[in-house]
Amino acid sequence: MERRIFLQHSMVLGTGLVLSPSLLAHPKQLDGLEKLTILHTNDTHSNIDTFPSNHSKYPNQGGVARRFSLIQDIRSSESNVLLLDAGDIFQGTPYFNKYGGVLEMKLMTKLGYDCCTMGNHDFDAGINGFKKAHEYANFPFVCSNYDFDNTDLKNVTFPYRTFQKGPFKVGVFGLGPELEGLVAKSNYQDTIYNDPISISNKWAKYLRYEEECDIVICLSHLGYKPKQNDMCDILLAKETEEIDLIIGGHTHTFLDKPEIHQNKKGEKVLINQVGWAGLALGRIDFYLGETKKHKRHELIMV
Repeated sequence: MERRIFLQHSMVLGTGLVLSPSLLAHPKQLDGLEKLTILHTNDTHSNIDTFPSNHSKYPNQGGVARRFSLIQDIRSSESNVLLLDAGDIFQGTPYFNKYGGVLEMKLMTKLGYDCCTMGNHDFDAGINGFKKAHEYANFPFVCSNYDFDNTDLKNVTFPYRTFQKGPFKVGVFGLGPELEGLVAKSNYQDTIYNDPISISNKWAKYLRYEEECDIVICLSHLGYKPKQNDMCDILLAKETEEIDLIIGGHTHTFLDKPEIHQNKKGEKVLINQVGWAGLALGRIDFYLGETKKHKRHELIMV
């Protein structure tokens, strides 16, 4: 039998849990299937506190304390939870100016993040500044298309990580944007940027067939839609194989629900992004059905 993975989604906002209509009733076809809950953020940008009550767009929304409570509530009711971030943890409030990213890393450790990737603003304290803050992170960073061999970040980040959550083996790799013209050269030094498409095909295939992962996730800080001919998540999905889910960042895009795109082989790929500033916590539930070794599963949204 082919693997069949059924999907549910929701967006957890800073003011409460909002469910899409399809989640209000439990579909019968999901009964008895194993469940994996993926929670994710992007572009939190050093936003630690809740927005003030007089904020013009987001009064009393967001905040790390509220996010912590939501995550803990979900973990108390779900057995297999994976918490991920798609980059730009740094820069945006005086907390970063004062503590250089250390506070953000300590808080994300407290929240229990499993894995993150780097965005362009995570270079704002320079290579050495990130490395110093990283000492307080009890979770890995995956940076698959950045070659740090000639910098002080050599052996600090990883090309991929795998996670066993119940019966699910999940492979995660990460992509960052071209740094030239986006970040000061002095901040990224001799970091080499590699083509995201070729890197993605390399690691996604490796995770699927060598590591035998049930689900392959890309943490992408490339951006949702292209600007001119720039790389982006939509193009990445179209030109790659073996990726099941792209968790995006960089463009601060609030998607109401994950989008379904087709990859190079005509198979389904999900893309999701949840804005910025920790205002939302994305949630996607995967239900694992019958399996066959090395057969890519079918994604079915319910």
